[in-house]
Amino acid sequence: MASSIIGGLLESGHPPQHISAADPFPASLERLQELGPLHTCADNAEAVANAQVIIMAVKPQVMAEATESIAAAVRANGALVISIAAGVTVNSMAARLGEDAAIVRCMPNTPALLGCGASGLYGNDKVSAEQRGHAQAILDAVGITRWVDSEQDLDAITALSGSGPAYFFLFTEAMIDAGCKLGLDRETASTLAMQTALGAARMALESDVDLVELRRRVTSPGGTTQAAVECFEADGLRHLVTDAMGAAARRAEEMAREMG
Repeated sequence: MASSIIGGLLESGHPPQHISAADPFPASLERLQELGPLHTCADNAEAVANAQVIIMAVKPQVMAEATESIAAAVRANGALVISIAAGVTVNSMAARLGEDAAIVRCMPNTPALLGCGASGLYGNDKVSAEQRGHAQAILDAVGITRWVDSEQDLDAITALSGSGPAYFFLFTEAMIDAGCKLGLDRETASTLAMQTALGAARMALESDVDLVELRRRVTSPGGTTQAAVECFEADGLRHLVTDAMGAAARRAEEMAREMG
């Protein structure tokens, strides 16, 4: 995700000499250097020494150690800290960075790797309007952004767009398998299913009508689509989706408690 954000910033015209990246693994730094002439190092404190914005693209399990390594620079520079670590709350980060630290939590998703991500953002009351703009500009470089007023809303965003790509992958897998059972070869079924998913998403995004109307236009009375949709509805598809997303949101809440 860090390389995706850096790549998006570079493509949007951000000067590479203004970007520093730290990683303990030389191979990871080599891959980052392929993106452009940015400064790379193995030490977090060195990377953020003069930073005004710090992006914490680390696993939740190492966030405590990572925040402690940058705390002095955050306090000295008044830097904005953007975290993309799931389950690590603003309060737990502020406990290590300082109570005056400006912190934005972000929940991006993996399509950010292609520049078409969807990110939810929440900032504490220490984040200025200018810093809020910086955070949005950074995440806008890899997709779209939406701010939420409550940190708890990030759990819902985790369940919706954070985990959402896996839902569509699973549904597409099921369509491919069904196509094969109906007699298609797997390559044909895969190509048609994935192109259909792409086309449907583009229609939904680019159309001036809502999803209900788009679905109605495809569903001829007494036709094949109606037969399929009625089967989905009868088998409780909406209820299943609600239950699944509820489980994801509850797990996000549990992770926050586990991370302290």
